[in-house]
Amino acid sequence: MKLHASDGVTLEAEWSPAAEPRAAAVLCHPHPQYGGTMRSIVISALFEALPPRGVSCLRFNFRGVENSEGASTAGREEPLDVRAALDDASDRAPAGTPIVVIGWSFGADMALTIGDPRIAGWVGIAPPLRFRDPTEYQTVGLDARPKLLILAAHDEFRAPAEIEDETRHWNATRHEVVAGASHFFIGRTERVVTLAGAFVDDLAARV
Repeated sequence: MKLHASDGVTLEAEWSPAAEPRAAAVLCHPHPQYGGTMRSIVISALFEALPPRGVSCLRFNFRGVENSEGASTAGREEPLDVRAALDDASDRAPAGTPIVVIGWSFGADMALTIGDPRIAGWVGIAPPLRFRDPTEYQTVGLDARPKLLILAAHDEFRAPAEIEDETRHWNATRHEVVAGASHFFIGRTERVVTLAGAFVDDLAARV
């Protein structure tokens, strides 16, 4: 399937509907210049695990990745891609279904700049918080809607303590550090899925 960003770029995407949807999730992949795609390990694990538990999922390739048009802009225009995915997920999900934006690494940084009123909550998995101006994260950070930051205990790019300190003033934000995990969560993806799934379950239960 295809998504259409507001600047005219067409993006490759996949939608996996839940049989009895209680929620929906938009999944945002890691940095394309370092091999990130919508089929990267954590995104694939979520895309496989969430629909059977009632969470329809939309994953997509940022501009310039695989069959998506355009070229990577290192975070400058990629928030438009997240918005295009959110638009599509909103159209597909039943009315009133809570929508969560879940991003990993670069994808988390892009997701955490989108303060759209249709979003019920955010999950940032190992967000570097470096690919946009720091002030841009404050819109989501100071929002009253719930946020979960899943951090890797042995992150090679930013120590979890740095992210915890940088986001300590954020509202409605919970931090979970995955023991033994690197930034890539090799061997720890199941824990990430468990945490993200429980977060979405909680949001769905509030509806």
